[in-house]
Amino acid sequence: MQPKDQIDINLAPQLFVFGDSYVDTGNSRYPASSSRKEPYGITFPGKPKASFSGIRSPIAYERRKLVKKSKMQFGMNFAYGGTGVFDTLVNGPNMTTQINFIQQQVEQEVYSKCNLNSSVALVSLAGNDYGAFVAKHVNLKDLRAFTSSIINQLAINLERIRRLGVPKIAVTAIEPMGCLPQSAASSSYQNFSESWNLISNFHNQILQQTVQKLNGEGRKSVFTILDLNSAFRSAFKSQDRAGNFLFCFPP
Repeated sequence: MQPKDQIDINLAPQLFVFGDSYVDTGNSRYPASSSRKEPYGITFPGKPKASFSGIRSPIAYERRKLVKKSKMQFGMNFAYGGTGVFDTLVNGPNMTTQINFIQQQVEQEVYSKCNLNSSVALVSLAGNDYGAFVAKHVNLKDLRAFTSSIINQLAINLERIRRLGVPKIAVTAIEPMGCLPQSAASSSYQNFSESWNLISNFHNQILQQTVQKLNGEGRKSVFTILDLNSAFRSAFKSQDRAGNFLFCFPP
């Protein structure tokens, strides 16, 4: 017999989300959060609130006690804006702690093993670890070694999610960090940071190798990469074709 508060697997497959602001649906609820400022919230709910990503589902972990159990039938979002695989400049739960949260939900019988066995996980890592590293280190010669540390910890996290029973796990490649506003601001957005884009390329190369290795250790391909880097580049180039000045990827 199914426990009273447990989600019925027959209602819908679940999506469980981990990571940062790229996928945060409302966990970063502290008053100073930049998610409470424009342009956040334009997509949903129509004004700045607590959601960075501007999407409705799945329900944010921080709101789990404020909604009916039926609202959690599509899964749960454990992502917090500004966080990473390690502790960052934001006082939020890192990815290891986020995975602890879903484990607690299973132990509390909110979700069953059967729920997890039919679910999908999305893991976002957009670069907050790098920002924290740069803020704390004057010498950036160890940045490539730090990239390896990030990917190693990410691999541990991915494997841990798999061991919970999730059969399909998507992880994002990192965007071209040299094209982000904080990297381009020093040149009044007229140039991009080639060094940071090279770090992004190195990060994604190591990620690709790591995911191939993780998939090679099992019978099925559990892990897949969502190529956020190519998506960014495509968007920039589309803007260029529309006649707008493009500083990041000049012809």
